[in-house]
Amino acid sequence: MSSLICYERWRGKKYDGFNLMKTADAIVVSNLSKKFRLFRNPKERLIEALHPFRRKYHTEHWALNDVSFRVGRGEIVGILGRNGSGKSTLLQIICRVMGPTSGNVQSHGRISALLELGAGFNPEFTGRENVILNGALYGFSMSQMVRRMPEIEAFADIGEFFDQPVKVYSSGMFTRVAFSAAITIEPDILVVDEALSVGDSKFQHRCFQKIRSFVDAGKTILVVSHSTDTLLRLCSRGVVLENGSAVFEGAIAQAVNEYQRLLFGSPSSPDEIGQLDLNRPQTEDVQSPSHKLTLSTAGRRREDIIVQKSSYNFHETRIGSGKARIVDFDLIAAGRANPHEIRAHDECELLIKIVAIEDVALSVGFAVVSLDGTYVSGTNMKMMGQSPLVLAGGEVGVVSVTWHAHLVGGEYFLNLGCTEEIDGGESYVDVRRSVCRLKVADTPGTVGFCELNVTIRVSE
Repeated sequence: MSSLICYERWRGKKYDGFNLMKTADAIVVSNLSKKFRLFRNPKERLIEALHPFRRKYHTEHWALNDVSFRVGRGEIVGILGRNGSGKSTLLQIICRVMGPTSGNVQSHGRISALLELGAGFNPEFTGRENVILNGALYGFSMSQMVRRMPEIEAFADIGEFFDQPVKVYSSGMFTRVAFSAAITIEPDILVVDEALSVGDSKFQHRCFQKIRSFVDAGKTILVVSHSTDTLLRLCSRGVVLENGSAVFEGAIAQAVNEYQRLLFGSPSSPDEIGQLDLNRPQTEDVQSPSHKLTLSTAGRRREDIIVQKSSYNFHETRIGSGKARIVDFDLIAAGRANPHEIRAHDECELLIKIVAIEDVALSVGFAVVSLDGTYVSGTNMKMMGQSPLVLAGGEVGVVSVTWHAHLVGGEYFLNLGCTEEIDGGESYVDVRRSVCRLKVADTPGTVGFCELNVTIRVSE
């Protein structure tokens, strides 16, 4: 408790443990604005400072403009926006790295920030000494950091280099120590700015395990990432920044949708999505080469049939520009159409029906996810090196995906999606996450996700 008191006093605030725990908000951002002065070169900065008539040589740039939002205690909120939208500036102000031009930020609890990893590290100090210095910045005494040192050293896992000067570290070792120093602090609020993909695969796994432990412990997390899949699995709400202003705040699925709209463009109104021009010439549905279906994939029906299926998940997450709509699917498992459950190793064919609202070239795919949203397996046409599905506005297409259900018995969810490529980036057209439940028959004696047909015998 003494370190927290020290930290709060260092920030110029009076510590009140009762009020700290009583408040429902961990972070309150109120009318926050930040202005930078931009010079064409350092010479102009000096001339302006010394000019007798205070002539201005700079131009003003507002990195943030009247931004307001709240983050509740125990909430996980994602910050989205294009490069230069003000995300990093916002996080630096929240973490007290810089001050605002106007407005204010109230934070209730100790903040641990993963911004620029290793900022403030002295290259002449050893990793151990820099960890102690980093802890002092968060209000921890040397004795407190020494007690945490075995955990930090084990997490970084760089061996004897931990006691060598940081200047001899490789970039990988440097990020390991910096990440370990930041994340092993016991924060009430964790702020992460594109820092979840450092080091090798084993170290990344440990990092995500640590983040998951924060989530399980009910910590408040504010995260910036360009990986929308990560944000959709991790966050409950999102805030979208554009040109320094908060243009959207709400559910993470809608925030990702708005972010995609800013990146690639989409219909201006949600009411426009899914509206077909019935006066256009309509083409016949493409039939699966493997099945002459008389199910919902056949015929000329273009309404959303998925919502009528018994396996449909009413809490699905749906995002995309709406240039095309996934309106139906059929799952053929071992010759059985849409069975209540499938058996491990069944040969499956997934038929995905898509209606084009306008001319579009689509990469269509699917994924099987666990109950907590972890991807078990997934792919799409682009990932497999196939040409896109080209549809004219009003046209209907059916894509056939064959796969084998090498799954451990249990319940899963099915993702269906189609994307298009715009300016070298992937734009969501219609992505339906956890759109339906997928039941796999019990596989006694096996745990996990994948059924590997294991045989165990004692060698003679």
